[in-house]
Amino acid sequence: MEKMSELMQENKNKSVSMVSSWFVMVVAIFITTLIAANITSVKLIGLWGLALPAGVVIFPVSYITGDVLTEVYGYARARRVIWLGFFCNLLTVVVIWLGQIIPPVAFWDGQAAYERILGYAPRLLCASFLAYLAGEFVNAYIMAKMKIATKGRWLWTRTISSTLVGQGVDSLVFIAIAFAGSLPIGTLGLAIITQWLVKTVYEAVATPITYKVVGFLKRQEGLDVYDHDTRFNPLLFRGEA
Repeated sequence: MEKMSELMQENKNKSVSMVSSWFVMVVAIFITTLIAANITSVKLIGLWGLALPAGVVIFPVSYITGDVLTEVYGYARARRVIWLGFFCNLLTVVVIWLGQIIPPVAFWDGQAAYERILGYAPRLLCASFLAYLAGEFVNAYIMAKMKIATKGRWLWTRTISSTLVGQGVDSLVFIAIAFAGSLPIGTLGLAIITQWLVKTVYEAVATPITYKVVGFLKRQEGLDVYDHDTRFNPLLFRGEA
């Protein structure tokens, strides 16, 4: 029994050590940028004559971090983080909603402002959640598959290609679900293309930083995962592959 207990403790220690502080940091950045983007996107800002949600300033960082996760740790771990981000975002929305429906104290006069800024329409929430899942999983899938095809070379081709498709899917799904029927087709198309191009250019400009982060993490972790035997079903929750 004593040997069995020691063996179980050894396996537990190995399991814990598999989750490094660097991995936790990358996951924290991914989830924080995702939630921050969703909260700040309620404000529209003007950049280069374009009207864009304020979240565009930080949201592409979640895709950059997603690229880093897939490139260094592999699709299976990235899949878990994508779902973790989804549930963390859902929890944030629930907490904000609870804060809205709980009656305010009599002397507080910010209820209307709270509801206007933080209140989420069900249709927009649905659009945001579906766009996030579709875009992130497409992004991770392309990163993993292209890494195998290029034998780990030309990282820039993977980051930019995966962003082109992933951000395109994200923008298409969100705009189409959130605003179809309420905006003219031409306006919808322009909004999709504008967000897609801005986010893609953002990641392309950040490519040198992505290279440095990926190289640093690979050296620190001693990892460079190739998803040769990975099952790419996004609904798998257990097991590394």
